[in-house]
Amino acid sequence: MPSIWVCSSPSGQPHRGDRPVSEHVDRQKFVYDFTEGNRDLKDLLGGKGANLAEMTNLGLPVPPGFTITTEACKEYLANGAEPAALRDEVTAHLDALEKQMGKKLGQGNDPLLVSVRSGAKFSMPGMMDTVLNIGLSDKSVQGLAKQAGDDRFAWDSYRRLIQMFGKTVLGVDGELFEDALEAAKTAKKVTVDTDLEAGDLKKLVTKFKKIVKTEAGRDFPQDPREQMDLAIHAVFDSWNTDRAKLYRRQERIPGDLGTAVNVCSMVFGNLGPDSGTGVAFTRDPASGHAGVYGDYLQNAQGEDVVAGIRNTVPLAELEQIDKKSYDQLMEIMTTLETHYKDLCDIEFTIERGQLWMLQTRVGKRTAGAAFRIATQLVDQGLIDEAEALQRVNGAQLAQLMFPRFDDDAKVEKIGRGIAASPGAAVGKAVFDSYTAVKWSRSGEKVILIRRETNPDDLDGMIAAEGILTSRGGKTSHAAVVARGMGKTCVCGAEDLEVDTKRRRMTVGETVVEEGDVVSIDGSTGKVYLGEVPVVPSPVVEYFEGRMHAGADEADELVAAVHRIMSFADGKRRLRVRANADNAEDALRARRFGAQGIGLCRTEHMFLGERREMVEKLILADTEHEREAALKDLLPLQKKDFVELFEAMDGLPVTVRLLDPPLHEFLPDITELSVRVALAESRKDSNENDLRLLQAVHRLHEQNPMLGLRGVRLGLVIPGLFTMQVRAIAEAAAERKNAKGDPRAEIMIPLVGTVQELEIVREDAEKVIAEVQEQTGVELKLALGTMIELPRAALTAGQIAEAAEFFSFGTNDLTQTVWGFSRDDVEASFFTAYLEKGIFGVSPFETIDKDGVGSLVRSAVQAGRETRPDLKLGVCGEHGGDPESVHFFHEVGLDYVSCSPFRIPVARLEAGRAAAESKGSDSR
Repeated sequence: MPSIWVCSSPSGQPHRGDRPVSEHVDRQKFVYDFTEGNRDLKDLLGGKGANLAEMTNLGLPVPPGFTITTEACKEYLANGAEPAALRDEVTAHLDALEKQMGKKLGQGNDPLLVSVRSGAKFSMPGMMDTVLNIGLSDKSVQGLAKQAGDDRFAWDSYRRLIQMFGKTVLGVDGELFEDALEAAKTAKKVTVDTDLEAGDLKKLVTKFKKIVKTEAGRDFPQDPREQMDLAIHAVFDSWNTDRAKLYRRQERIPGDLGTAVNVCSMVFGNLGPDSGTGVAFTRDPASGHAGVYGDYLQNAQGEDVVAGIRNTVPLAELEQIDKKSYDQLMEIMTTLETHYKDLCDIEFTIERGQLWMLQTRVGKRTAGAAFRIATQLVDQGLIDEAEALQRVNGAQLAQLMFPRFDDDAKVEKIGRGIAASPGAAVGKAVFDSYTAVKWSRSGEKVILIRRETNPDDLDGMIAAEGILTSRGGKTSHAAVVARGMGKTCVCGAEDLEVDTKRRRMTVGETVVEEGDVVSIDGSTGKVYLGEVPVVPSPVVEYFEGRMHAGADEADELVAAVHRIMSFADGKRRLRVRANADNAEDALRARRFGAQGIGLCRTEHMFLGERREMVEKLILADTEHEREAALKDLLPLQKKDFVELFEAMDGLPVTVRLLDPPLHEFLPDITELSVRVALAESRKDSNENDLRLLQAVHRLHEQNPMLGLRGVRLGLVIPGLFTMQVRAIAEAAAERKNAKGDPRAEIMIPLVGTVQELEIVREDAEKVIAEVQEQTGVELKLALGTMIELPRAALTAGQIAEAAEFFSFGTNDLTQTVWGFSRDDVEASFFTAYLEKGIFGVSPFETIDKDGVGSLVRSAVQAGRETRPDLKLGVCGEHGGDPESVHFFHEVGLDYVSCSPFRIPVARLEAGRAAAESKGSDSR
């Protein structure tokens, strides 16, 4: 709410300027006419309202109306009632709208009808509520029929209102209305609702009103203002429906934004063949190609298109149906794309040859389309390279790196639909959302198959590998939501007969039962029976330097990705390293653009046959046994490091000294106990196992993740860390003698106090000096530590005195800050925490900025105060998470390190973070 500046007049009466405050108090404005807003007011007017206002400002044909702000919604949700001033404001704007339109809401002889539609800041397709034809009643339907000269149109509009109002506002099961509609069509022996005549629809209205009376316990309201007020409240309430909350969690949309409500004068697409409704895209949202893309449906209202209950015709056919409206629409689409400088998604209605714009927004698109469109707009001069980086993201790049179907595989094609959202998805056929979720949680991969989806299917769509529908097009609910989530989707496969009650799909003589495996290709629209093999993505082949000459489509996509990555690499400040433990992974990481290794986990070098050698070292009773074990390990370690330094020649390689929880290198205590017990029962002599069991009991820990590991292991087992340091130093010397350029960095793990680091550092420096003297090679090996304990972060200023670099181990730092054992909690209660909104996302997936992030920030500041040239990086899994990369850029790290496959994602996000921060600085 705006501030109110109040001072005192000489008389003591509060006033603003020279007028009494009681006469001139600013109060919050809850309602804006479409002529008052603009696209920059999305926080207040929601995306739909802001863009309706913007189109009105551009002089485009928008039906008059007004928007109730998100602030009104937030007050309504907080207090359980609308703000006191809202009703009067709505009344004032409704009066103005009635004067403009020359008729009153719901008047008997010539009714003004309005739609009441939701409109949050961020697009949430189908998740919140809409009610059309508000103002119709038993009386006004007669006036509408007379004014339109069409009884069928009026009764069709009335039955739609009762159906939508009953389901949305009064909570009546929508299936009851659908069943009644199907029964009416069956009785008439027709298959589509447009074949029902006025008399049929009039009878349907009577049935619908009886359903409302029975199910809601009240009559359908005949007062038009009551209809509108209840619809407004229903839209407010829909912000907190389960499906809306689930969608927000999925898309990481904040839950406290609220939704605006748009009250718009109705225009009618169901007035006959010269009317209709459609959705258009200024470019193909699936591929990004320029052209005429969208769907059109004659004699229909807007919800018919997105619901997918009637199959549409391609937008291009509108040119033959209504060339005047088509040409006008093409001009408006060009205007909007140039104005918004992006792909626009447009909803429109044609009422008896008159074109009306009902909505525009920056359209959702597939990952491939996002990259193509960004480069196309740069070439057109509409945006620059920095803005192009903001039009794509790491999650989209990761999607492009997923495998695709093998074109050479033997397949059994059973159908083809519309390629709505690309990808190669394979799974067991399921026919309802509940089963999709249930099977998915049991580890099964599923394909959700429906005639058409609706918002209630969101759970299943999230759980499924892909979505297949027999109805709908590229603008149907399934297509729009799938593209937003990056899910593979094929829509409108008309040859498929989907029977959800019998849980089967029929294609000719082929029957697909629930549980049968199917494969769907969202890039071609093809549907296959059985599992189709997959091959690497052309984008992965590009990153690995082995992109083969393939289809033009693949080459074009790779070219777009290459340009965007060039933009990112040219702007980013953060360097990107890899987490890699062997030469093979290092070489692959280098091909993917890694600028070094940020984490080489030496414990991974002791798996397999070497595990027993470490076991001997840990369990050694005498100095002689320990030295013998170390002597055996040294040449193996050295060989590993030589190969690694050769693979990463000229780039830094950070080697973390041994950091396993102790139990990972000890025999299983239960298995060993059973073995000893069985030997004793047979009176066999098994002194080795008995000795081993005694040692394991001695070293057994209740919580090994917080036990003898990391630097503690190096301090307790003499010679362990110095053996590893010697192996690193000797390997570096060998590579230098071979004219290589090794850049090794030694990292001490799990340090909690500077004294631990000082002891290990002193020992390491002695070993490095010895190797230099023995080999005659000068070595510059940086010594640093991982910051993975809260105490280390809190005492970073002290630790920096003995460290040349920090690498934040955010996996363990998250565990220790939260008090979580990751292996346990993710399976036990994280799902509940996500569902209840305690987490928007797992803190192991995206860094917890308020908790873990605040420790990272303070450690960066304290460390650099002590040592200004301190090198700073991160090597936890957060190093490849898009949102986390932006945080690490912000706090001033020098590099992030992640798995090889995530390197391109980190490179892109580092470039986006740099471009974003420069844009903020310039503003």
